[in-house]
Amino acid sequence: MSIKKIAETVGVSPATVSRVLNNPNYKCAVPGLRDKIWEAAIEMNYTPNEAARNLKRGITSEENRVYYINVLMTRMDAEQSDPFFAELLHVIESEIHKHVCILSKVWYMSLFSDDSKCRGVNLEKIIEDMYAETEEKHDGLVIIGKCNEEALKKLSSRYKSIVSVNRNSTNYAVDEVLCDGKKIAAMAVDYLIRLGHRDIGYVGKCGNETRYAGYLETMEKHGIEPNPAYVVEAKQTEARGFEIMQHFLESGKCPTGIYCANDIMAVGMLKCLGRYKNRFYSPSIIASDDIEEAQYTKPMLTTVRLPKEEMGKFAIQILVDRIKGGHKGVVRTELEGKLMIRDSCSEVEQSVWSDYSI
Repeated sequence: MSIKKIAETVGVSPATVSRVLNNPNYKCAVPGLRDKIWEAAIEMNYTPNEAARNLKRGITSEENRVYYINVLMTRMDAEQSDPFFAELLHVIESEIHKHVCILSKVWYMSLFSDDSKCRGVNLEKIIEDMYAETEEKHDGLVIIGKCNEEALKKLSSRYKSIVSVNRNSTNYAVDEVLCDGKKIAAMAVDYLIRLGHRDIGYVGKCGNETRYAGYLETMEKHGIEPNPAYVVEAKQTEARGFEIMQHFLESGKCPTGIYCANDIMAVGMLKCLGRYKNRFYSPSIIASDDIEEAQYTKPMLTTVRLPKEEMGKFAIQILVDRIKGGHKGVVRTELEGKLMIRDSCSEVEQSVWSDYSI
């Protein structure tokens, strides 16, 4: 399937299609156009030129074989967007293309990251149905986001080649590219403490979530007892961040500093503060991910940057190497986060902002 055919189907130029397929950072002028191009490419089983030539010639040698890659998104459903994972998927899409492989299927199934939901469903049947959907085009699987342990075992029984891209380790169950959630949280909470904050809240997933564990461990290391009123178990969406900030404003139980497990919740909090413009409550807000929108909030969001480009690049390198038999032992590649100091945090005694808006 050619770029020209995709362009005709979507109604754009071949040059636009080429830029989208090859550059994860390419910005389309029309909202949603990038996703439409990739949806068309997947639907048509788009094959990069070199791979297309090999398929046409019937070349089946291991060296020149075309591989089909599936992707499982475990932190978002099709109707729900998490910008970090969407941006990470864009990188992985392009890396699959660069390795002359075919992206044949993308699933959006958040139940795989929810242990309680996984206990209440027939995982065997769900995975069997997913596998059948691939129509024998399933050489490797990329799991983007946290995956339930039992589900991962069942996926591993189907796929010989899996790579996980995540903040939570699989404990060497499969190959993985990791940016450790504990270290991410420690970096964020340590920064708030250096600014003099001790009443520090946490907003995000709790339970066995590594970022929550990192928050607790860092507070304990500094001899600070977390206030239960400042810890909020939450679905990690912008709307939920807005609601939680409303709750803090209305309750009068307000932490001076807040660590949000992801950026999009922090964006929701800033929007809430922008709406109410409460001059008497100016919390320092820090998050993790460094999505594109984090650079355009007002004040600009302080966050811990996860290296999406490197995570996606190494994930596909490792996966393709395993598919080709290049390694047999489990590979774990860990990348470091980077603190991006911007304007949404200040010293506790100087925590006054003139306005909040997006």
